[in-house]
Amino acid sequence: MNHYHLRNAEIIDGSDSTPFRGDLLVASDTIQDVLPPLFPLAKDYTEIDCTGKVLCPGFIDMHGHSDLEVLRNPPMHSKIGQGITTEVAGNCGIGVFPAEPGSAFLRELCGDVLGAYPGSGWRSFESYKKHWKSGTNMAFLQAHSTLRRESMAGTVNRAALDGEVSRMCTLLRESLEAGCLGMSTGLYYAPCIFAEEKELFALLKVVAEYNKLFAVHMRCEGSDVVASVHEVLSLAERTDVRLEISHLKVIGKKNQHLVGEVLSMIEQAKERGLDVQFDQYPYNYGSTSLFSLLPPSYLRLPREELQSLLKNPSVRREIKREMAHPVGWDSIAELCGWDQVSILSLESNKQYEMMSLSDIAIGRGSDPYNAFFDLLQEEKGIALMMDVTESEDSLKKILSHPLMCFGTDALYAGPLSHPRSYQSTLHLLDRYGKQEAVLPLHSLIARMTDKPAKRLGLQDRGIIKAGYKADLVLLDWQHLAEHNDIKHPEVTGDGISLVMVNGVVAYQDGKYFDSTSGSLLLYS
Repeated sequence: MNHYHLRNAEIIDGSDSTPFRGDLLVASDTIQDVLPPLFPLAKDYTEIDCTGKVLCPGFIDMHGHSDLEVLRNPPMHSKIGQGITTEVAGNCGIGVFPAEPGSAFLRELCGDVLGAYPGSGWRSFESYKKHWKSGTNMAFLQAHSTLRRESMAGTVNRAALDGEVSRMCTLLRESLEAGCLGMSTGLYYAPCIFAEEKELFALLKVVAEYNKLFAVHMRCEGSDVVASVHEVLSLAERTDVRLEISHLKVIGKKNQHLVGEVLSMIEQAKERGLDVQFDQYPYNYGSTSLFSLLPPSYLRLPREELQSLLKNPSVRREIKREMAHPVGWDSIAELCGWDQVSILSLESNKQYEMMSLSDIAIGRGSDPYNAFFDLLQEEKGIALMMDVTESEDSLKKILSHPLMCFGTDALYAGPLSHPRSYQSTLHLLDRYGKQEAVLPLHSLIARMTDKPAKRLGLQDRGIIKAGYKADLVLLDWQHLAEHNDIKHPEVTGDGISLVMVNGVVAYQDGKYFDSTSGSLLLYS
């Protein structure tokens, strides 16, 4: 049994209360007591000197994509190194169950977001759980995409028939009863983008029946963001489901004035009684599949068929026309510009990684559209991009909003990734807690601990309090610093001295202990 006496810490307990100095006793997986500072050393307890450091609850990632990463690397160094002790996976409608093991659909769905895993695909959440062990606690959302694939005959990139919707609802019930936190969809991505209102309404009624969470990557986050917010708020109010808007942002320089209107719409819905919040990662640039820049009419196609069509100049002209003048969808190229779209990982053309599409086009003696089409046509594996989406002012406005909870949106699909996958917490604390102080440190930490814990219905995590689980982070606040960058996102920063998960030390003074003490959080 683990017994620890953490002595003389500056304690930020997660509740948004004023910090205080004190000691902490941990026995087994539980916080045993909170004591005055420099309390006499408890007998048979291992002492951890916290002088000059900040002790807080383990950070909770409301928006993760570690469904396969946790199977590839169970100790979860990428999250533990950030002080993240709990994650919600299965976001954006992308998941690995229910699915046929080794299915081509799943490989294509997950490749650029979740990465690869041999024979991935599990018939149910129950069967997936048997393979799970982790250094972090994890909860799972049922992904909408796999519900569609398992319920629909032929192509899933179409409207579902009534019988197919009924089958989706049955499978959703099975996952919720097996302990899933709720359901997620990605209305920006195929195949979820093709779901009609009747399908969404039926599924959300099931989620609401179980009093669980509906997490949504909205249909548009650019010029039509107001309409998209209205869509998800309306669905939630009519079904009485608990709504979590994923990675809230407004994309495009010309659209930054809409941030206030979007926040006001959400506030008004909250005042009307809707249970709604949102999560956000602390960067003004995002990351997703390079293929997702295409119009929905082409995203519906299997990759091989799409790549064949891209050989045709007339098809390229039509796609360019749709991308330059989008109707009812976000064209990142049009909203952000090709100079703001850069390659993170490109398996078949690694020489272009870290280059913008504008620079790639110059290097190839082409224009950005044809360079983009060429890259898609040539790609045989992972294709991941990065795009500057919003202004710093907009990010700060969303970050400081009382309805915001912290999330990383971390991707682990290839050797390179967005820095958020490895250093989101340090970036948030260093840039917006220390350098610019968008919020007081104790308020910022509350949005990373107690606030998401309450959102997830965790009654024994998120606060430093006797009887709560010992998920803890010790911060060397004075030496907090990031050292990674876009080219080296995995480089560890300074400032996290200790991470404890369920009373087990997972990381201390630069050393990982490869523990798998995390709990699978199941919801009855």
